[in-house]
Amino acid sequence: MALITASATVQASAICFFKPQSSLITLKSNSKSGSELGFVTSQLSGLNISYDQCSLPKKISSTIKLPIQPIARRICPFTGKKSNRKNLVSHSNHKTKKLQFVNLQYKRLWWEAGKRYVNLRLSTKALKTIEKNGLDAVAKKAGIDLSKK
Repeated sequence: MALITASATVQASAICFFKPQSSLITLKSNSKSGSELGFVTSQLSGLNISYDQCSLPKKISSTIKLPIQPIARRICPFTGKKSNRKNLVSHSNHKTKKLQFVNLQYKRLWWEAGKRYVNLRLSTKALKTIEKNGLDAVAKKAGIDLSKK
């Protein structure tokens, strides 16, 4: 007769099996004759499955804060221009999808109010608008704070 404890915890799936009355389950072998193989049957009628009494893995609170990396998107922050979908049409009128990207440039501009240079990534259309209206006016209209850049 084999004895198995029923209070074993499974760490991989966090399910606990326990028997409230006793902690032992007996296994009986049913063999009809000596030449036949014996089959082991278990008496698992008194087992309960519970998550309350198990030691579940606790959430780990991380104290390390990773810096947020800025995403360089192909959108102009001043004008809001972004990529456009177009079709390349062949001589046989076969259409192939293609993206037309915005002409974004990295530009170092003098900011008069801050008395310093500001590095910006903006479209050439925004550059023309800045030359016409001024950097402060265009940034204010777009809602961009130049003191952070």
